[in-house]
Amino acid sequence: MTTASTGGPGWLTDEEQSVWSAYLHATTLMEDHLDRQLQRDAGMPHIYYGLLVQLSRAPRRRKRMTELAKDAKITRSRLSHAVARLEKNGWVRREDCPSDKRGQNAVLTDDGYAMLARSAPGHVDAVRHAMFARLTPDQVRSLGEIMRVIAAGLQPEDTDADLPWLR
Repeated sequence: MTTASTGGPGWLTDEEQSVWSAYLHATTLMEDHLDRQLQRDAGMPHIYYGLLVQLSRAPRRRKRMTELAKDAKITRSRLSHAVARLEKNGWVRREDCPSDKRGQNAVLTDDGYAMLARSAPGHVDAVRHAMFARLTPDQVRSLGEIMRVIAAGLQPEDTDADLPWLR
């Protein structure tokens, strides 16, 4: 049962199934590879590293917690847990949002910035070795185009969409 022409559900074609399986396999291996590298070299999972990167790029190294959850594509609850762990390490602190009494900002501390600076070279090397060193320049461009098309098609335009990071 590989095609919709069998009268059943709209199954993937053999080629689509093969590509889908390869995508799932590669993304699972990549996430595991990056998690292991960051745990070994920096004592943190990949998701925490991503949060530190986002804060390092934000104005004054701070971002509202709701925006950070949205940008990281994680639930507010998961973000709160992650920020608590980062706070425990001294890498992030929370502060009240001056424009909204109910809101909080996550702020990258100087120690957090220093940790990011120490761990970034190893992480970049892991990404480059795992992905870009295996691809030709044309494949890199194609992969970028493909990923942007997929992301644009999945990014809801409705601000009231039922998305985990908005809960």
